[in-house]
Amino acid sequence: MNKKIVVLNGSPRMKGNTVSLIKAFTKGAEEAGNAVICFELQNMDIHGCLGCCKGGKNFNSPCVQKDDMLKIYPAYREADVVVLASPLYYWTVSGQLKCAFDRLFAVAECNENFANPKKDCILLMAAEGHGFDESTYWYDNLMKHMHWNSLGRVLCGGVFEIGDIDNTAEGIEKIEEAYKLGLTI
Repeated sequence: MNKKIVVLNGSPRMKGNTVSLIKAFTKGAEEAGNAVICFELQNMDIHGCLGCCKGGKNFNSPCVQKDDMLKIYPAYREADVVVLASPLYYWTVSGQLKCAFDRLFAVAECNENFANPKKDCILLMAAEGHGFDESTYWYDNLMKHMHWNSLGRVLCGGVFEIGDIDNTAEGIEKIEEAYKLGLTI
């Protein structure tokens, strides 16, 4: 069955190592017959959550803030799979990704008891080092809280400079892993 996949790219570098993972995953997912849309969060006007809990009154525009999240909400609602893609910043996901993800609460506000829509999820991350513990802790607990199903994660360390992922044994291995993960969707 073909799936609708939304990628939330939290990398500020449009040609960085995280993007290489996204491209490999996307290639595999599209070859498997899925539709993929990627949102480049760095290039979008997305404001932080106000914590006002006043959203959910308008299905088509669930948040009180009117910014580029309005482009993401419909795709997110229709998605079967959400891919969270980010470089590792201070042991967790980038601010761009966290900011956009926090704003998805407005969609939950449209539902009784703030129920989040059920999704499958994937985590793609690249980092200079290899300290993904806090990120995987966050991701695993997010899956529990959201009642989502994790389809997997690809975590590539040792890639700091743009293009490092294409020039290291681990990077090349992780690109192949991302591609194969896409094929399984």
